[in-house]
Amino acid sequence: MLGLIKKVIGDSDARYLKKLDKQVSDTESREDEMKQLSDDALRAKTEEFKERYENGEPLDKLLPEAFAVVREGAWRSLGMKHFRVQLTGGVVLYKGDIAEMKTGEGKTLVATLAVYLNALTGKGVHVVTVNDYLARRDAEDMGKLYNFLGLSVGLNVAGMTKEEKREAYAADVTYGTNNEFGFDYLRDNMVTYKHQMVQRKLHFAIVDEVDSILIDEARTPLIISGSANKTSELYSTANSFVKMLKEDEDYTLDEKTKAVQLTESGVSKAERIFNIDNLFDSEHVQLNHHLNQALKAHKVMIRDEDYVVDEGEVAIVDQFTGRLMKGRRFSDGLHQAIEAKEGVKIKRESMTMASITFQNYFRMYEKLAGMTGTAKTEEEEFTNIYNMNVYSVPTNEPIIRNDHPDLIYKTLESKQRAIVSKVEELYEKGQPVLVGTVSVDTSELISKMLKKNRVPHNVLNAKNHAREAEIIEQAGQKKAVTIATNMAGRGTDIKLGDGVADLGGLFVLGTERHESRRIDNQLRGRSGRQGDPGESLFYLSMEDPLMRRFGSDNMSKMMERLGMEEDQPIESRIITKAVEQAQKRVEGSNFDARKQLLQYDDVMREQRDVIYEQRDEVLDSDNLRPVVEQMIESTVTRVVNSYTPEEEVPEDWNLEGLVEYVNVTVLAEQHLEEKEIKGLDPEEMVETIMEKVLEDYNKREQEFTPEQMREFERVILLRTVDTKWTAHIDQMDQLRQGINLRAYAQNDPLREYKFEGYEMFQTMVASIEEEVARYIMKAQIETNMKRQQVAEGKAVHRSAGAQQQAEESKDKAEPYVKGETTGRNDPCPCGSGKKYKNCHGRQEA
Repeated sequence: MLGLIKKVIGDSDARYLKKLDKQVSDTESREDEMKQLSDDALRAKTEEFKERYENGEPLDKLLPEAFAVVREGAWRSLGMKHFRVQLTGGVVLYKGDIAEMKTGEGKTLVATLAVYLNALTGKGVHVVTVNDYLARRDAEDMGKLYNFLGLSVGLNVAGMTKEEKREAYAADVTYGTNNEFGFDYLRDNMVTYKHQMVQRKLHFAIVDEVDSILIDEARTPLIISGSANKTSELYSTANSFVKMLKEDEDYTLDEKTKAVQLTESGVSKAERIFNIDNLFDSEHVQLNHHLNQALKAHKVMIRDEDYVVDEGEVAIVDQFTGRLMKGRRFSDGLHQAIEAKEGVKIKRESMTMASITFQNYFRMYEKLAGMTGTAKTEEEEFTNIYNMNVYSVPTNEPIIRNDHPDLIYKTLESKQRAIVSKVEELYEKGQPVLVGTVSVDTSELISKMLKKNRVPHNVLNAKNHAREAEIIEQAGQKKAVTIATNMAGRGTDIKLGDGVADLGGLFVLGTERHESRRIDNQLRGRSGRQGDPGESLFYLSMEDPLMRRFGSDNMSKMMERLGMEEDQPIESRIITKAVEQAQKRVEGSNFDARKQLLQYDDVMREQRDVIYEQRDEVLDSDNLRPVVEQMIESTVTRVVNSYTPEEEVPEDWNLEGLVEYVNVTVLAEQHLEEKEIKGLDPEEMVETIMEKVLEDYNKREQEFTPEQMREFERVILLRTVDTKWTAHIDQMDQLRQGINLRAYAQNDPLREYKFEGYEMFQTMVASIEEEVARYIMKAQIETNMKRQQVAEGKAVHRSAGAQQQAEESKDKAEPYVKGETTGRNDPCPCGSGKKYKNCHGRQEA
């Protein structure tokens, strides 16, 4: 049955690709025509295509000729010409789908076809890669082709200034990482002037290694955070306490779920040590949280696997690439708990100021395409979430790599000895070997064992990524031994040296299976590119984390029954199948996490769209007075309704309270008296109050130039929206973290989150309107006003809880409201902490 389904799926791809043959053949038929053109004439085609597009000719019609131009341009500028299968892949990308192409099939070159054609619109094309190294490499290599054809190329990586980024985004083609594109979107929606924005409207993106970015990393939102004022003392105290605990007696650890928690004995010990009656009282929530994070830091987070200590700082290791995520921080206080554990300086926690998931960021592009060697198994997810189909493009040459069955050892130690022995054997033979490891720790252990056996080798991991290009370049040479974490598994091209093909090609040796089959397949795919010979072999042990987490007890017993020696491996289809089933379970769990994250982020997306649209209106508009008037009227209406409820008779209405509120909040000079609204219905009250408000507003207008008043309105609106939105995001984040507890009361957490999130959003909107009303009517208008961000923020990628800190937060000035009774020695209402006479009082004097 499964074979039949695969056949049907395969036939479906074949039928679709067959439909593209006409455009591919049309492209190939123009080869001689393009050869006849001079370099200048070929380059002139770009302007010709742009003109034809502007005059209404669709890109579909331009495709064969444009692809033919790129093909000839690539031959002249790069010395490469697209094969027929690469042209097919180019059409798939152009149409906004995913081209699944095996490693070594030249996906980078394939992308140039769709990039060029879509760049003709003048709206910009983004090529998204998994790391800065690949972005730089591809921008430089493929940039020669684009420049040859008259297109500009930009590079967008971390650490660039806004001016540099703006220039990169203004280019026809922009290369960069998924993180940086996403962060720039968030930062753009925190600017105070339109010209500070760096991105243009999101038009077309091609995502390289699309499964890694849109599937593996989709569980982890991008976040802009600001500092929160929390003491580091409690982290140290919790750290000291956790060191005293004994496993199984004071706490339990579940390796499968990586969950750790205190037992009753542990709780009693905490209550005794901290001298409290009940650890779970609401007043001890913070202590409880710190103890849990300290436990996780000590018992779940493993040094040199989840993080390393580098130059006195805790640096996260990216689980997908093996690289150090410099500057990023685990969220929710976990990073501080690890800092306490490792005895390094504890930095302050942060609060969420802006966030977005990769799913919702990339769904904002008008058109999205992707390429990878491994995507077909996730086709349903790509179709449902991103509206992209996956098509398997055939290889140009048959794959002749020999994928050996897994070797399974009884213990970790026996497996490691076997790996070193195999590497020695390959080294003596001269066949290059790439040893793939899941963690930094394993790579260093294998390196130590090889050094002991005097086997020369290179190590490529998070601690040694600076020499990446050089190491990868040498990895296919005779006698080359390269140990690498997952970073060598994606986007890198290992070319064989002279005579290596005769020795069997590159030998890929996996030291254990990763949680994701795709990452295993990517590692395998480093070998046997474009018809080259190659081999791959994975070494497993019953003590590997994946095997431990998913029940290897039965397998261990089976090995014992068979009388297996420790150094004697077995090749068992049953065990290999069990490993794959374990991987499928992890993948299924990750899919559920991604789906749930998207459902929750969709709630935030709707709110984010409203706020960001409002911000754009504030930045774009020449006159915000109508917006402000509407906000004041909305505030007045809401207040009048609250003081004159329908269920009460007019005699019971609290008109005195209403008058006091109006005078304090929205009237600058005039005063409302109770007799003026007595006997009116609520609508008439609103009209009466708004007449006085508008009269005051007009007087304020006359005191200043129209430009000053318009800028004052903009300053107030931006500051208020940003302050309230920042606080709201943090509250929503906290709501999200605790919402799953509602399931214990038989309530659907997502439904509760939607309902409460909506209520919180409505409260925030009302709060924005009220604060704008108060500041506009009451705040002193200064002649030298400057728009200032509420906080600069820090870029954060919560990858497995990781947070990236990019910029320092800054204290921001704010408009102030002088109270009627503010004395010279009273604290200034602006919140500076100074006395009034030394602050705004001095300016008024």
